[in-house]
Order: sequence, then C-alpha cells, then structure tokens
Amino acid sequence: MAGTATFVLHTHLPYCRLAGRWPHGEEWIHEALLECYLPLLNGFRALSRETAKPLGVTINITPILAEQLGDPLVKQHFNEYLGERLRRANSDVARFPTGSQLHQTALFHTERFEAVRDLWETLGGDLLGAFGELEASGHLEIATCAATHGYLPLLEDDAAVRFQVETGVRTHERNFGRPPRSFWLPECAYKPGIERFLEAAGIKVFFVETHLVTGGTARGKALGGMVGPYPPLSASDRRPADAGPHRGTTFRPYWAGDSRVAVMARNEQTGLQVWSAAHGYPGDGAYREFHRKDPVSGLHYHRVTGPGVDLGEKAEYVPSAAAAKAQEHAAHFASLLKRELYLYESGAGEHGNLMASYDTELYGHWWLEGVQWLTHVLRTLSRDPDVALTTADSVIASDPPVASIELPEGSWGAGGDHRTWLNDQTAWTWPEIRRRQQRAHQLLATNSELSRQLARELLLLQSSDWQFLMTTRQANEYAIERFNSHCARFDAIAGAIEGGSAGFASELAQLEHLDNPFADINPSLFAAPAEGVLSP
Repeated sequence: MAGTATFVLHTHLPYCRLAGRWPHGEEWIHEALLECYLPLLNGFRALSRETAKPLGVTINITPILAEQLGDPLVKQHFNEYLGERLRRANSDVARFPTGSQLHQTALFHTERFEAVRDLWETLGGDLLGAFGELEASGHLEIATCAATHGYLPLLEDDAAVRFQVETGVRTHERNFGRPPRSFWLPECAYKPGIERFLEAAGIKVFFVETHLVTGGTARGKALGGMVGPYPPLSASDRRPADAGPHRGTTFRPYWAGDSRVAVMARNEQTGLQVWSAAHGYPGDGAYREFHRKDPVSGLHYHRVTGPGVDLGEKAEYVPSAAAAKAQEHAAHFASLLKRELYLYESGAGEHGNLMASYDTELYGHWWLEGVQWLTHVLRTLSRDPDVALTTADSVIASDPPVASIELPEGSWGAGGDHRTWLNDQTAWTWPEIRRRQQRAHQLLATNSELSRQLARELLLLQSSDWQFLMTTRQANEYAIERFNSHCARFDAIAGAIEGGSAGFASELAQLEHLDNPFADINPSLFAAPAEGVLSP
C-alpha cells in the first residue's frame, strides 16, 4: 500500500443572516447551498451507498455557518431563492431557440436546480442533520472551528481566544450531537500557545499551511492567485514569510509543542493542482466561466475557453464536455496523489498520509464541475488497493505522532503571515476589538440576557471575514458597515449593563432578533481567569 489520504474541506461564509441580499448578504449562503453544499452532500450520500468504508473526508463546518444553516429564516429565504432560480432557468428554456446549445444548457440548469430542490425537500431543510448521519455511519468526520472564525493570533487576549474556541466546540456538539475531534484554525492562522486552548477543549488535531511545518518561505495558497476570492499578489506584496529553520514533512502528523494535540499540514502538490487559477484544473477551457452571466437571467452560459480570453469572447458552455473533462482530471489527480505517496514511501521507508485541504466553496460554486471531480476522485481512490481513505481523527488514532514540532506564527493568507488581516486598510479595527475585549472582562461575569447578547456581539465583531473583505476590496464598504454595526451593538448593550437596563428591553429584543447565534452561549466562559498563554 502506498499510504493513506484524507481530504479536509473548510466550509465557511461570513455572518450574513438578515444582512440584505444582493450583491452582499444572505445570498452568499443561498448560492453556496444551491451550487456547493447540497450537491456535495448528494455526492457523499451516493458514495456512502457504494461502500461502508470511510470516504476520506473531514469536513469542517464553522459554528457560525452551522448556526445560519440551521436558522428557520435562512431556510425560508433559501426556499424563495431556489424558486426564483428555477423560474429563471425555465424562462431561459423558453427564451432560447430549441436545439441550440444555449437551450441545452438552460435545460441543464433546470435539471440541476430541480435535483437540489428535491434533495432539500427530502431532508426537510436539515442539512446539518444529513451531514451528521454521514458522520454517525463512519463515512466522514465533521470538524469544528472558532465560533465566528476569529483571527486568533491577533486577538492578543487569552480569554478571547479561549471563548472563541470553547464556544465553537460547544456549538458544534449541540448542532451535530457529538464533540469534535478536529479543529480548523481560522485562516490556518497559528501562534505558539494556541494548541493549549485546543487541548483544553478536547481537540485531537488541527491543520496549518504547508510552510509552517516544512519551513522555508510561504508557497501554495499563500502565494495568491488561487481560484475563488483570492486575487493575484502584486510584486510589492510578494514578500517572503520565512517560517524558520525547522523542517518537517506534510506526510506525517506531529505533536504541537509539548501538547498532545497533533498538527497536520497541507500537501503542496495536490493543493496547487486544484487551487491554482493559472495551472490548476478549474482553469481548463471546458469548464463553466464563473464571471460571465446572462444579462437577462443572471445564469451562466459560457465556458472558460482559454487563458486571457476576454469575457465578451467566451465560447458557449457545453455541460457534457465539462463533465467528461472532470472525469479525466479526477483520474489524473488520483494518479498524482498515489505518486506523491509512493515518493514519500521510497524516500522515508514508511507509509505516509497525504492531506489535501481546500475551501469547500471551491466545489460547485467557483468551480461548478468540482463536485463531479471530487466525487470521481473519491470513488476512484476507494477502489484502489494502494490507497486507504481515512479521516484526520483516524490518522491520529491509528498512527499517532512520534515527534513534536515547534511551529512559527503564520497563516495561509497572502505571504503566509498576518498581512491580509493586519495592514493599512484594517489596522484601525484591532484597537476597536481589543478595547471591547477589555471592557468585556468586567461585563461578562454574570449570565443574563444582556450579557449573553453582549457576548454574541463580541464574537461577531471578532470575525476575520471583515478584515479579509476590506483587504481584498471585494466588499469593503459592506465589511466596514458590518464591523461597525457589531461594535455599536456591543457598546449599546455594554452601556445598558453599566448604567442599568431599565427601558432597554425593546432594544434588546431587536438585537436578539438580528443577531441570534449560539443559543446556549455562556458569557462567564470569557470572564474566567486568563492563563497568560498568548502574551503579545
């Protein structure tokens, strides 16, 4: 046998419940449900009927996303969105000439939207329960994350880090019925000492970017120019982020520092083959072009065509050709993965584990055919006697680390460091966060309606999404407004606690309606004494 492999999928979107629809807001979730989450679930369920063995998938569903996916209003709004998409596709079927390629693609859209609708109705809208069933059957593992995807190294407050971690773990257990074993660090951002909070919360393994384990300069996703919301880096931004002289391999897990929490790093070669916008599979000319939409319906009818082709010159999309290409690329990837495992085995004299990690939203959303591709890959590898598909937790349980590693600070962001979240555009946000964290130490000592809502607003304003959207300029004004609104809501509640809550009942009810995640939040977890683990 060549070794084992696990696919780690990071599933996350910003908190956008009741934050409007187009162009920014709740439609982020609706689009992901339609094009990514439900099609992926459908593929995993189909594979689970073919084999009793693990599918080789560890899927992280961040607590804040899970809270939104389970929210009745979000589900209702998705029903409306899905119905509108179906109406648009059916209208296109009638609009385009019968027999034309555009007509055939409109039929393709109609059929896939109907398949999603049928699955959604079969599940009764319970996506989380469906993933939980796949975990209960042993087919995949569900990992967790910090509560609102807070950028932990820059919080500079032990209580804040612990609160993000423990609230995330508790919320995961409530949503999925079992404690998580694996943890996706938000943005794969690490600072020495974070493993202590994970260990205290019962976590067995977490994930980091390649260079934090192998040493050397940042590469892979940290170079920028990846598929999805990751623009290419300018020459001035391509500063090296040297991870120091330590050397490890991505084919083995390690104990993080002197803890008994393991760390696993992304395999670079398999990552670039999928992530790279220039050289990866999603850039193939046969695949659906994400950025060109029909001016009437807003649906997609064109393909990538080729590198450097202007949007107006894109050729028409042919779904059957794209599906054939996805199968071809899946076979290539399975061979590449085996080659990587064999190369490690021949050099190290032992079997290795290859971890391929990606943003879940890449599949189906940014890369429409990615769901087909991943399903083909998993099916191919499940039938290959030379590769055993497994989950991250099973890797640690069956073949635990034999060595420790001291990891440097870093992330999978541009340059491999913190610059995506701390720069000239975002520096103003961090004093605002830390000032409210300090204020929270005095205000979260008791468990009341006010303190619970204050804790929610604190977690929400800590989300790394706001700085990411400011830096990438995808939704700068939206991110600033969202960040400032959570700060203002925090301040209003804090003022009510400090000055007496008389007359604040209606304002509190409104805030509880707007921001309702973490129903069982325990604010006193924040107020507990700090350990001094992450001193600035």
